[in-house]
Amino acid sequence: MSEKENKKGAQILEDKTGAEHIIEIKDLCKSFDGLQVLKNITFYIRNNEFITLLGPSGCGKSTTLRIIAGFETADSGIVNFEGADLQTVPAHKRHINTVFQRYALFPHLNVFDNVAFGLHIKKVPKDEVKERVTKALKTVGLEGYDKRYIDQLSGGQMQRVAIARAIINRPRVLLLDEPLGALDLKMRKEMQIELKQMQRELGITFVYVTHDQEEALTMSDTIIVMKDGIIQQIGTPIDIYNEPKNAYVADFIGESNIIPGKMRKDLEVTFAGKTFECVDPLFPEFKKGEDNDVDVVVRPEDIYVKTEDKDRINGTVESIVFKGVHYEIMVKSDNGIDWMIHDVDPVTVGQRVGLTFDPDDIHIMRRSQFSPDLDSFGVKGSDKEENEDE
Repeated sequence: MSEKENKKGAQILEDKTGAEHIIEIKDLCKSFDGLQVLKNITFYIRNNEFITLLGPSGCGKSTTLRIIAGFETADSGIVNFEGADLQTVPAHKRHINTVFQRYALFPHLNVFDNVAFGLHIKKVPKDEVKERVTKALKTVGLEGYDKRYIDQLSGGQMQRVAIARAIINRPRVLLLDEPLGALDLKMRKEMQIELKQMQRELGITFVYVTHDQEEALTMSDTIIVMKDGIIQQIGTPIDIYNEPKNAYVADFIGESNIIPGKMRKDLEVTFAGKTFECVDPLFPEFKKGEDNDVDVVVRPEDIYVKTEDKDRINGTVESIVFKGVHYEIMVKSDNGIDWMIHDVDPVTVGQRVGLTFDPDDIHIMRRSQFSPDLDSFGVKGSDKEENEDE
């Protein structure tokens, strides 16, 4: 690393917002027993940001967190903390604390002593310990719980104790490795909102790991979607949901209808046997007038169920399931594609319908290794046959 890169406060990764980076990861690699679990990943974390590493089990998100925490050592790459090399700093000297899915609380100690444990190790004066523990418990909504023991607490209360114990040491960064995984659905949803509010009040950078898309969308300022040790996309929750970069992201973040299509010119795409207006131009590498292969994403909630019409995608309702806030409707179109629709109005199985959507509800993506093939959608005929029909 150059002297410039080591200089306190220097940012080695470009950020057009001009915001201060508290952590920078560059070209990070890690292998276990010859299996590479992180493959040259690069990203930065802004100061006071709530950033989420999102992906399925085995994608490398927890390994990344453990490297930041100091519990694992990278094979290669840069880990900077406020412009200084973090990999030379032992875990206990980093201004970083971690909250795990299993909270690792001490059952033989009450809430006060669990939270105060780190301060006792550092031999902080008793008066200061009491002041800081009282403040931490108030922050996490556990005033008056200081004398209770761990087995007298609910799952949500135990999670709050773990957070109080982590923040009492005044870390610059708090790492949270699937901390809500042991909670029931109702408690999880409540804690999502509380965690975000807590992060804003504390002014601490949160780095959160989860496989739960709803958690990521609810709490995050920035989401990093990972798969097989590779970052697939980085963006805000709105960007990740509305502008997925490839079929994997589109399918992983919410429900999606992903259909193979072709673009010959700007603002127009052909798929499911028809040509539609869209709001996306050709990608720079595409040639105008040629059949450029793309993936087309239409979210289930953006599809309107209408009557049959020659300008619509017509099909037959195959199933309908009540989901509480909407019905999940499956329609097989006449060219063999299965469509998922979310609608508040019911239909009947066997009913003939026409599907339509607005131009800005059609999102165009480049084809990738995650792209669907025609057979997976039951499309009748090949690309060549469809083109000949046109």
